[in-house]
Amino acid sequence: MKSAILLKGLFKTDEYANGNSNEHISKDINKDVNININDIANANAKGFIDLHTHSTFSDGTLTPTQLVKKAKEKGLAAIALTDHDTVDGLEEAIEAGKKYGVEVICGIEFSVKSDTEMHLLGLDFSLDCPEIKRVLSDMIKNREERNFKVIEKLSEIGIKITHDDIIRESTSKVTGRSQIAKAMVKKGYVKSINEAFERYLSIGRPAFVTRKTLSAEKAIEIIKKSGGKSSLAHLNQIGKTNDELYEILLRLKQCGLDAVEGYYTEYTDEMNAFCRKAAADLGLAFSGGSDFHGDNKINHELGTGAGNLKIPYSVLEKLRKKII
Repeated sequence: MKSAILLKGLFKTDEYANGNSNEHISKDINKDVNININDIANANAKGFIDLHTHSTFSDGTLTPTQLVKKAKEKGLAAIALTDHDTVDGLEEAIEAGKKYGVEVICGIEFSVKSDTEMHLLGLDFSLDCPEIKRVLSDMIKNREERNFKVIEKLSEIGIKITHDDIIRESTSKVTGRSQIAKAMVKKGYVKSINEAFERYLSIGRPAFVTRKTLSAEKAIEIIKKSGGKSSLAHLNQIGKTNDELYEILLRLKQCGLDAVEGYYTEYTDEMNAFCRKAAADLGLAFSGGSDFHGDNKINHELGTGAGNLKIPYSVLEKLRKKII
C-alpha cells in the first residue's frame, strides 16, 4: 500500500518509531519538512494565534465575547471560534473582535462519520452560505434524537436525567453529551464531566449512542462551498495507527482536504513528526489550536494548551494560501 511505503521513510530508526528521541525527531522534522525559521520572526511581528476554541454556544464555559476578551488579554493576534456543529456564536465573536482588536476567524468543528470519533474543522469561511445553515439545522435535530436515546440508556442503569435537565445546562440551541454530563454532575451521579464520559458516555460505555453525522467528504464539500478551509482535527484522538491515519488523510486529500491540525497540545513527539511528514508528503497545510473549552477541559489553556503551544500567525497565512 502507498501509505506503508511512504511511512517506512517517516521514522529512520526504531528509536524514532517509539518516540524516544526528542533530539533526533526535532532534527528529522527540520530536515525533511523544511520548517521556515522565519516563522519565529513572523510571530514576533504579527503575534500568535489559536484556531481551535469553544464557547458557551457548544461545550465551552466562556461566551464568545468573554473568549475574545481573554484572547486579547493573552496577547493573541487571532482566534477561530470552532464550536461543535454550530455557527451561532460567530456573529457575537466577530463583534467582540472589533471591540478588542482581535481578528476572529469563522470556524466550526464537525463531527463526521467514523468507526471511532473523528472531527473536521472548517476555518475562514463565509457565514452567508445557505447550505451550511441548512445542514446545521438538520444536525441539531440529530443531536436531539440522540439525547433522548442516551437518557433512555441512562435510565436503564438507574441514572435519572430528563430532557429539561439537559436544556437547563445549555446556553444555546446545541445540546449533547456535555450538557448530559453536567446534569449528571449536578444530580450527584458523578463527580466530574470527565467521569461522566469515562464511565457512561464515551464509545464502548453503557450510555453511548452513535449520532447521525455527515461524512467527512460531505463536510469538506460544504466547507469548500462556503469559501473555507478544512482541517482534520486532533489526530491522536481518532484511535488509529499511523498507517491508518495516513490512509485517512490520503482519502480526504483526494476529496479536497486542505490541512491537518499539526499543532495540538496533546501530541507526542511521534505524532508531531507524523503530522509534519504526512502533511509534506500529501501537500497539506497546517492548522493548530488549544481546543480551549474554559473550565470544561483542563490543560487546554487558550493560546498555549498545556504550556507547549505557540502557533505563529504565519500558520494562518499559509493555510489561506494552502502552502506548507
